[in-house]
Amino acid sequence: MALGLVGILVSLILLITLAYRGVTIVLAAPISALVALLFSGAPILANYTEVFMPALANFIGQYFPMFLTGAIFGRLMTMAGYARDIAQTITRWLGPKRAILATVLTTALLTYGGISVFVVVFVMFPLARELFRQADIPRRLIPGAIALGALTFTMTAIPGSPQVQNIIPGQAFQTNTFAAPGLGILGGTLIFLLGMVWLEFRKRQLARRGESFSDPTVAERRSGSLVSVGSASGGSDSGTTASSEPAATSSETVKTSEAVNTPETVNTPEPAHTDPEAAERTLVPPNHVVPFIPVLLVFVVNFGCIMWLFPSMDWGHLQDEQYGGITLDDRQGIWAVLCALLTAILSILALNSSRIRTLIRGLADGAKNAMMPIFNTASEVGYGAVIASLAAFVIIRDGIFAVSDNALVASALSTSVIAGVTGSASGGMTIALNALGEDLRALAADQGISMEVMHRITAMASGGLDSLPHNGAVITLIIVCGMTHREAYKDVGVISLVIPVAVTIVLIAVALTFGVF
Repeated sequence: MALGLVGILVSLILLITLAYRGVTIVLAAPISALVALLFSGAPILANYTEVFMPALANFIGQYFPMFLTGAIFGRLMTMAGYARDIAQTITRWLGPKRAILATVLTTALLTYGGISVFVVVFVMFPLARELFRQADIPRRLIPGAIALGALTFTMTAIPGSPQVQNIIPGQAFQTNTFAAPGLGILGGTLIFLLGMVWLEFRKRQLARRGESFSDPTVAERRSGSLVSVGSASGGSDSGTTASSEPAATSSETVKTSEAVNTPETVNTPEPAHTDPEAAERTLVPPNHVVPFIPVLLVFVVNFGCIMWLFPSMDWGHLQDEQYGGITLDDRQGIWAVLCALLTAILSILALNSSRIRTLIRGLADGAKNAMMPIFNTASEVGYGAVIASLAAFVIIRDGIFAVSDNALVASALSTSVIAGVTGSASGGMTIALNALGEDLRALAADQGISMEVMHRITAMASGGLDSLPHNGAVITLIIVCGMTHREAYKDVGVISLVIPVAVTIVLIAVALTFGVF
C-alpha cells in the first residue's frame, strides 16, 4: 500500500513536469498512469483497455459537443468581426482610458456568451493590445486582464455560463448551469471587484516606476526586434492591431507550439501563419447592435430551455433501455447549452448569408480547434480513473474526508487539489467527481446541503489551484501575449488563483451559514 502511494505521488510529479515541459497530455497522461501502475503492481494492459480508455471515451462522449460548438462559435465570431466590434463598442462606452475594464468586460462577455475559454485568448489579444496602446498601459498587464475576464467568474461562478467547467458538476449533482444563482452572482461579483482592484493598483504601481506600453518585453529584448508602437493600428480602421504576432525568438516559437498541446488549450495555428484580422475584415457587421445578438441568444436560449421549454416537454422516452434510463435532470445542462450554441451559430450564418461561403470555412476551422482540447482533458480523466482504481487511492480519499466531514469542504478540497495537480479545472473536477461523487452526494444529503450549492462551490473550487504555472491555458495566455512567466505570472496568479481560492472559502462559509439563496 505504501509503495502504491509513492507511485501515485511520483506519477503526479511526472505529469506536472511533462505538462510544464510542453509534452502533450495525450502522451503524458498514459505515461504517468503507467508509472503508478508499476509501483502498485496492478495489471498494465487490463487497466489501460478497461479503465483508462473507457474513462477517456466517456468524457469525450459526454462533452465533445460542447467543445465542438464552442470552438466553431468562437471562430465564426472572429471571422464575422463580431468579437472586434463588441470590443470597439464597449471601449466607446467606457472611453479608451479604461482599457483594463474594457478588456475584462469584453473577454467576460465573449466567454459568458459562448466562446470557449480554450480559444478566447487568440480572439482577445489583438483587441486588448490596441486598447492598452491607446491608454499607454504596460503590456505586462494584458494577460492578467484577459485572465480575469476568461478564467475566473465567467468560467465557474456566474450562473448560466456555457463553459464546460460549469456543466460538469451538473452531471454529478443533477443540477443545471443556473444552480445557486445568488451564491454564484455574489462570488462572481467579488472576484470581478477584487480583480479590478488588483489590476488598477498594479497599473498605478507600474506607472510610478515609469513603465509604459512602449517598454519592450523580455521576448523583444531577446530577439533584438522591438515592436513599433505606432504600427499597432496602422492600416486598419477597426481599432485592432495590425498583427497578433508577438515578437519571439525561434526557441519561444517552439514553446508556443508545444504549449497549445497542453491541457486546456487549443491546437490553434501559430499567429505567424495566419492573419485573423484579414479574415475579420471580410465580413463587416452593419452596425454595433448586431454583434451582440449571437451572444445574447446563448443566454436567452440556455435560460429558456431550462426554465420553460424542457420542463414543458414529455421526456418519458428517456426511460427506454436504449437511452440508459436517464432523466431530464441528468442531461438538461448539456442539452440547454448545446441548443444555445447551435442557435447562436445559425444566427451568425443567417446574419451573414451573403458571405455564407466564407463562413462555412470557419466551421471546419472550428472543428479542428476542438480536437486537441477535448483529447487533452479526456486523457487526464483517463489518468484519474486509473489512479482512483488503485488500492492506495483509498488513503488519499480518506485523507480528504479526514480534513473535514462536511460535504462542501470535502468537495472543494478534492476538486481544488486534483485540479492543481493536473493543471486543468475541467479535468481535475471530472477526476474528483468520478472518484468521490457518490460519497459527496450521500454526505450532502445527510447534512441537508443543497445539490445546487454543491454544484456552485465545486465549480468555483476547480478554478483556483488549476492556474498554477504549469496550467496549459496560463502558459498559452502568457506566450500568445508575448510575455514570460517572470513578467506576467504574478498578475495572472493573483487574478486566477489567489482571488478565486479566497472567494471560494468565503462562499463556503456563507453557504454553510445561510444555505442556498
